[in-house]
Amino acid sequence: MRLQLATWPEVEAYLKASTGIIIPIGSTEQHGPTGLIGTDALTAEAIAERVGEQAGAMVGPTISVGMAQHHLGFPGSMTLRPSTLIAVIRDMVESLTVHGFTRFLFINGHGGNMATVNAAFNEVYAERGLSPGSNRPAVKCLLRNWYMTKGARELAKELYGDSEGSHATPSEVALTYHLFPEDAERVRTAPLTPAVAPGGSIFDAADYRRNFPDGRIGSNPGLAEGEHGARLLEAAVGELVETYKEFAAS
Repeated sequence: MRLQLATWPEVEAYLKASTGIIIPIGSTEQHGPTGLIGTDALTAEAIAERVGEQAGAMVGPTISVGMAQHHLGFPGSMTLRPSTLIAVIRDMVESLTVHGFTRFLFINGHGGNMATVNAAFNEVYAERGLSPGSNRPAVKCLLRNWYMTKGARELAKELYGDSEGSHATPSEVALTYHLFPEDAERVRTAPLTPAVAPGGSIFDAADYRRNFPDGRIGSNPGLAEGEHGARLLEAAVGELVETYKEFAAS
């Protein structure tokens, strides 16, 4: 059940049976010439909704803008400062704990969020640890990247090998092509030169645009197919359903 499509009595009834909730988090950033700017948020949201359906879990609103300063050399990319994203996550979690939620599984689609999200979790824990005697229920937060699930990683390796790369990967692009086939047809024919982008590290936005001018890093999203995306979706969801069930019961 999506929180935004529920009524407050439905949420109240849900909390009598479970205190777990799934929060999708991603980013709004360039994904090369053939990838959608919303890829990281769109994939996390789609996976979270399906995990929620299969696990009987509430799914909160998607955090669609993440920590993506290094992508600002490409038009359309947006970012939150790390301090802003920490505050957003902390306020969302604290708001929901008021009502009785205690288990928060964040399903993430953007690697650049990881350090900041974990810092936000520690802020939540510190608030409780530094308030002795508050008698509040124990809150646990867990971050999982859908693309790092065992099934998704193995399938990406099978389908793309070393051409998976590290940004604008064929696996994440394939998932968006499955979810949004009409948009896929519009963007998928953009030229990719060379077919496999160079690899390497990045620092700030200007450095990224200078060294990787089309936005890709080590990847060949020209290999992406919607059918691949359907298989990746199934693989990631199956594993994350089990992760959620175990976490919610902890």
